[in-house]
Amino acid sequence: MRFLIDECLHESLVEVAQAAGFDTAHVNHLGLSGQPDWVLAKRIIRDEFTFVTNNGADFIQLFGEMELHPGLIILVPNVVPALQRALFQAALQYLAQRDLVNAVIEVTLDGKMARCAEYELPTG
Repeated sequence: MRFLIDECLHESLVEVAQAAGFDTAHVNHLGLSGQPDWVLAKRIIRDEFTFVTNNGADFIQLFGEMELHPGLIILVPNVVPALQRALFQAALQYLAQRDLVNAVIEVTLDGKMARCAEYELPTG
């Protein structure tokens, strides 16, 4: 599994994923910052990235129109980088051996606990 981190999230998430053994890039490192979401979606599909973002609404719509996608992780709350890292780490632990093809993982905060919810997209 390969991850692409959106520009709305801190670049330090790359190191979190790499420390867990995942090939990971940040939108800024690929020269894609400021690009429209549909341009990012094309790159995500072409390079088979699981996309990690805080911009759930736009990417749920884009991925919902695709017949096949490599997965989407949404860190729901807009929080400081340290909490972003903790939420992403929770997502990585949740993933374990899961296959994220056509799946979405939403990571939320419930008090001090991270909660992961998974669903299929597109739905049918």
